[in-house]
Amino acid sequence: MRTQLSMKPTGWFQVAWSADIGIGDVVPLRYFGEDLVAYRGLDGALRIHDAYCQHLGANLAYGGCVVEGGIQCPFHGWVWGPDGNNTHIPYQERTNKARHVRAWTVVERNECVYLWHDAAGGKPTWDVPDALADMGEHVSERDFHPAFPVGREHFTDLQVHPQVVAENAVDPHHFRFVHRTPISPVVLAERADGATWYARVGFGRRWAADPGRDPEGRDTLNTLVILWSGLGVSFNAEQLKEGIRVIAICTTPVDDDQSEIFATYWADRVEADAVPGNYEQRIAQAKAALPDDIKIWNHQKFLEPPGLATSEAAGFRKLRRWAQQFYPAAALAGHLEGEP
Repeated sequence: MRTQLSMKPTGWFQVAWSADIGIGDVVPLRYFGEDLVAYRGLDGALRIHDAYCQHLGANLAYGGCVVEGGIQCPFHGWVWGPDGNNTHIPYQERTNKARHVRAWTVVERNECVYLWHDAAGGKPTWDVPDALADMGEHVSERDFHPAFPVGREHFTDLQVHPQVVAENAVDPHHFRFVHRTPISPVVLAERADGATWYARVGFGRRWAADPGRDPEGRDTLNTLVILWSGLGVSFNAEQLKEGIRVIAICTTPVDDDQSEIFATYWADRVEADAVPGNYEQRIAQAKAALPDDIKIWNHQKFLEPPGLATSEAAGFRKLRRWAQQFYPAAALAGHLEGEP
């Protein structure tokens, strides 16, 4: 990883899609340098634990099975409950109250599975946004196709830090050179509020000619609304003549060197979707831009401080100050001490 930034920031991070883990399914995961096991209980609830049974260290994700009381180890049949406590040992009546399999905090929303990560073990301090309800009235008033199955992409084996992706929120000029827009979009609104970063960007000459023409944000045509929730979860909603599309780009560290990106795409239901293939074409168009970004991010070195043009300096500096809150204090101090 070409950065001094910690790969263990605090926040919500996507680790799966809900549709991929059915009742009784057991799935191995690895994120933040930890081997994990995800399973959907017989009650329908999704749970994620550390992978290793605290009896003799068998990996619950390989051969473990879902039972009435939780997940059963494939080695000796010990059962670990939803809270991580041992609930059953087949060959004795007394359970082991001294050992515990860590239970991670999980939320299912937006057809996705989000894991709360805090290296210090802290509880969640904010909630995961609703992709289709929290992006503005022009989005929440529409009806959307589900993302499953065609509106999803999973990029693995990356060397992309989550903050590098977040900085796209203050980088309007990359659109000209990476995505070949005729002119750079203009930032119409931008604010940070706790763990949330919000921006609204306008595309096209009418916005470039008069960025202040709609201070209340009622004109949403050819605009992009950007919402970050920490460094791990982001949504953008773009309104085009053809309709509205909402895209989630969620970067999750695997370990200190690798990461993955989960991309989820929603398109609103429009009359033109009655034509066979129209919806699929809209999703394909929505998917076209991200691979070009990833090609840059995956080979990018994080510079601190960067050499910034005057017009972009304020946005980058503001976002980097906002991002500092998500890093463990010791890791952040070490990074700042290493600044030129």
